[in-house]
Amino acid sequence: MIDETPNDDQAPEETPAEVTPEAQAPAEPAAEAPAEPAADVPAEPVAEAEVADEDEDVEYVEETPREKPAIPGMDLEVDIVLEGESGAADPYAEDGEEPAAGDEVDEDVVDDQPIAASIVLAEGARYRATGKRKTAVARVILKPGTGAYTINGKSLEEFFPRDTLQRNIRQPLEAVGFETRMDVVARMHGGGVSSQAGALRHGISRALLEADPNLRGELKRRGFLTRDARVKERKKAGLKKARKRPQFSKR
Repeated sequence: MIDETPNDDQAPEETPAEVTPEAQAPAEPAAEAPAEPAADVPAEPVAEAEVADEDEDVEYVEETPREKPAIPGMDLEVDIVLEGESGAADPYAEDGEEPAAGDEVDEDVVDDQPIAASIVLAEGARYRATGKRKTAVARVILKPGTGAYTINGKSLEEFFPRDTLQRNIRQPLEAVGFETRMDVVARMHGGGVSSQAGALRHGISRALLEADPNLRGELKRRGFLTRDARVKERKKAGLKKARKRPQFSKR
């Protein structure tokens, strides 16, 4: 058997002392004593000379009251340039910059000027074309002459009594400056008076294009070569006309 009795040489084991919560808490610092209020320090007196210098530097300007104009915006400067007014300065142009040559071109003035055309007016020259408008068809022949119009064997004034239609028909030849140097012979059928006038003008314009292909740009810009596709809209089923509906009756 093993003797478990402790030897005198071995020191007995020390048990750790119990730590109380009060011991774990850190020690609170001692409360500082309130500082005594500082004695009132008298402000340094400002020299009278410095105050006088500051008053001299400040200038007091009397503000004049703004008078209200009788009309709102009357005191503003006008920077509006009316359309067609020549010689008006561009407010957005830089100093020393001149307006471009193409900026002041008036389209109405350009349309009044005749188009430069090179049409051969030989004795046997004939230029044919067909013009259309709605259901009207015009077969046109241009030939050298004195500016006479013959439509289905009648003159222009007899076939188209209205001055407005006559002016529209004369526009293509007047635009190229050949209104007194070429005759127009046309055969018309279909359509009404207004649509026949539009078809005749369309046919004359296309005949001028046959005489000088270089006229396409100017004639097209003025609208003489455009085929007007506007026609009467067809009647719809259940309606009185293309869009008109029968009157609604509640009872």
